[in-house]
Parts: sequence; C-alpha cells; structure tokens
Amino acid sequence: MKTLKSILLVFALTGLISCADNDSDKYADYLVARPLTMSLEEFKNSVDIITPVPIDESGKIYAYQDLIFVNDKYKGVHVIDNSDPTAPRKVAFIKIAGNVDISIKDNYLYADSLTDLIVLDISDIDNIRIVNRLENVLRDNVIWPMEADIFEYDGWGDPNQVLIGWEVTTERRLVEEVQMRFENVLMMDAAANSIGQGGSLARFKIVGDFLYAVDNHSINVFDITDLGNPQDLEDVFAGFDIETIFNQGDHLFLGSRSGMYIYDITNPAQPGFVSEFQHGTACDPVVVDGDYAYVTLRGGNNCGATESGLFVIDIADLSNPELLKFYPMEEPYGLGVKDDRVFVCDGSFGLKVFDKSNVPDLTQVQHFQDITTFDVIPLSQHLLMVGEEVLHQYTYSDTGIELLSSFSLN
Repeated sequence: MKTLKSILLVFALTGLISCADNDSDKYADYLVARPLTMSLEEFKNSVDIITPVPIDESGKIYAYQDLIFVNDKYKGVHVIDNSDPTAPRKVAFIKIAGNVDISIKDNYLYADSLTDLIVLDISDIDNIRIVNRLENVLRDNVIWPMEADIFEYDGWGDPNQVLIGWEVTTERRLVEEVQMRFENVLMMDAAANSIGQGGSLARFKIVGDFLYAVDNHSINVFDITDLGNPQDLEDVFAGFDIETIFNQGDHLFLGSRSGMYIYDITNPAQPGFVSEFQHGTACDPVVVDGDYAYVTLRGGNNCGATESGLFVIDIADLSNPELLKFYPMEEPYGLGVKDDRVFVCDGSFGLKVFDKSNVPDLTQVQHFQDITTFDVIPLSQHLLMVGEEVLHQYTYSDTGIELLSSFSLN
C-alpha cells in the first residue's frame, strides 16, 4: 500500500472529463478521492454504541424483524425501529470504523471493520453489546470508491495510521495537468425471521450456520454455529474485483466488475466454482429469481464500462449462463425482485419498476423520479429503499408500488 503514494488513477481521460467549461476546454470537473485515516490505537477501540446521529453518507440497507439498519459509509450503522413503517424512528448508532456491511442471525450482528469481523448482541436493542472481535480475518477488504476519477495519496503512508475510507469531492482541474500526470499513472487491479435480509449490494450473506463475506478477491467463510464465536475457515479465491454476494438455494452468486460467478455450497465450508458469466468491465450487483439472474451494470466511471443497463440472464443451466436481454439504464446501483416485479435503483434518475411476468421481456410500469436511489429490499409486506439520506418505504399494489413513508436519516 505504501507504494501507492501520490497516485492518480484515471481510466479513460476523454470519458472522465465532464462538465467542461462553456468558454474553454482547459478545465473540467473531476471526482477526487483522498484517504480518511485514524491512528492504529484509535481503530482498535473504535466500536461503540451511541445515541442517534445525523447520517453523513447513505450506504447499504439491511432489514431484520422490525428493525432497519442503514450503513453510514466507513463510519458505522444507524439502527431504526420500523415497528410502525409509517413512522420509523432512530434508536441508536453503532460506531464501526471502516464499516460497509452487516449481516444478522438470531440477534447476533456481524459487521466488518476493515479487515476485522465484529460481533454484537442486539437481543436488547436498548443495550447492544460487543461480544467479539476477530482481527485480520477479512484480509482484502479495503473498499475503493470506484466512482472517483482521481485518487490522491500525498501525505499518507504512516504505518501508525489506518486507512478507514475515502472522502470524495468534485474539483475543477486543468485538463492538461491531469493528462500530464496520467502519463506516469500506476494502475491498480484492486483499486427467515432469525436471519435478516440485505440488498443486492451486500458483501455479507448468512446461509444456515455459515457466514460468507466477499472481499476484492475471495469468499471468506465463517462457521457461526456458535453465534458469538465465529470460526474463521479457509478462504476461497474467487477472482478479481468481487463486489456483491447473493444466495439462492445451494448456490452463491457473486457480482464482480468483470462478470457474475456462481459457486456451489452443497459443502458449505468449501464453496466450489460452477461457472461464470462475463459482461466486460462495470460495477455490478446481482439478484436471482428462479431460472433468471438480473444484473445491473454501471458505467461512465472507473468501473470501466461506457454503457449502463440491466442484464437478464438465463441460469436454468447453472453451468452455462446465457444473456437473454439488455435494457439501457442511466446510473443503476441496487436492485430487487419480488413476484412479477423488478425494482431498479437508477441513481439520481430515480426508482424504476418493471413487470417481469413475461421474462425476458420486461415492461416499465412505474418511474419514481426526482429522488436519488441507492439500494432496495423487497420485504414480504412492503419495499424498503434507501436514497440520498432518506429511507423510503412503499406498499405493494396490483399495478406496482405506492409510497408509504419517507424518513429523513438526518
């Protein structure tokens, strides 16, 4: 990591230049990422449960019984009492440095803190307890902000400091300067009621007595038979740039920037490779419903692709996934499936609802515009969707969904 000082990571210069000055092409707006750090000592003592706080940056969403958990990227998890979906309320904030994901079984919450796995007892939501910390078991779990155009590392690299996340800002830069620095760029290859439910962006998944946590390259396998004392089993190398995990039956479906990987967990302690579906290079989550997988691809940034859209993939033969249809999107993130509906979070272009009763032919039946959407969970009775600092909930109807409530996370 030390060798990555003063690096600019820029993929396609012409594709990354946006919002050029109307009077001149000399300047352009870039998304610039800088590391967020804390001392090693502070990191080891960074887990705490405090009273509710405003959210800084909405991350992933997770549902468990009458509770909703919303990740605040790299900072921790907001805990929301959703026993009345028309009037949710914050009850606590779990501070966890470097956190991006959680999973829950039988009131035990598992959370990442960079390379560490944290275990908390949430059986009494008013008295959440830290019960375990497994150090350095998520060995390649540093998350890179793939939306960024430029990474700057100047002044970072102190061995007594820990990288816990990134601050991404929009900055005006001289195009010529960026082009000159790009000549010396270094490219990175990694730049049930007892179990909760995560969205399509999840990196954690509990199946039976096993927790699967994907990092950039591997499936980290934990035996959680003893819920408070997970056993770290042998990792399974799964490829490169793994981003998400989804489960259906005895199979895991991994979304990466180069494709979808399918693994057999008939032997749950040793996931076995089945097949892969390659789609080029793009950021992608995946959800599965029956004989079909739905994958969103987001291009136009360091994910690499130039097109964004929704793939419908035939997985009736798991050993040979086949693309059936591609639907263009603007900037898709998470997605979900329930009955005859597909829900796609299309970033700042809103929430889109499709009728899939005639797969692979999808028909858009609703479009909720003027909201920023990120992740979605179709529960049995209603739909959860987290956007830009707002939690939206929808009820199902014969024609689609209807807004039930909107809750500001601030």
